[in-house]
Amino acid sequence: MVESDLSEQLEQRQDGKPLALRLLPIGVLVGGLALFFALGLHEQVNFELLRDNRQTLADWVAESGWIAGLVFMVLYAVVVAFSLPAGGLMTIAGGFLFGTLAATSYVVVGATLGASLLFLAAKTALGDSLKKRLGPSFEKIMNGFNEDAFSYMMFLRLVPAFPFFIVNLAPAFMGIKFRTYFITTLIGIIPGTFVFASIGNGLGAIFDAGEMPDLSIITSPAILVPLVGLAVLALVPIIVRRKRARESSE
Repeated sequence: MVESDLSEQLEQRQDGKPLALRLLPIGVLVGGLALFFALGLHEQVNFELLRDNRQTLADWVAESGWIAGLVFMVLYAVVVAFSLPAGGLMTIAGGFLFGTLAATSYVVVGATLGASLLFLAAKTALGDSLKKRLGPSFEKIMNGFNEDAFSYMMFLRLVPAFPFFIVNLAPAFMGIKFRTYFITTLIGIIPGTFVFASIGNGLGAIFDAGEMPDLSIITSPAILVPLVGLAVLALVPIIVRRKRARESSE
């Protein structure tokens, strides 16, 4: 009985923090996502909303200057941290409002900050305890992943086939160091962000023609092949290292 009580207390106070306190950050993020859908905002945030308010937004950006860029970065960080399904739309909107290069820089900074908040919240709440519960087999997998964490993370960031929120969360449970996570996020999302921002940069002409942007261009060979090529290059260090290790053992 005493051992059971002691074990329970240790579980509740892992790393010196009560369980409820550790779960609070991730609970807030999950609650925000649930509220987003409960209010029906996922049906209201779309290209029609951007089209109907394009002039108001353009005037605000022109009048606000650098403050508009700062507000955009903060909003983008919030969208990513709460895993709201609006990142692609916001990136395109950024290209429309700020131009391709400025929007790319704003999105990269905002997305990296938001992803970092989500990573820290998930790692604090579940990361360490999950690692202990899954046992040595999972730990062996994590150790193998962490040996080449930078290359693996760059690959995941560069390939647009992987959902962004999953790539944000999974490393928190794999024991990835925050520094590696932060740097690979900051660098790895640049190419994809540039593509989306470029689409947004021509959004005005699309609206003037009475049309909506065709996002299928993202999966076209002209766009997808170079991104996949960059992702494969990120795995080259792993291939070289393992080849050398095999030759050395032989």
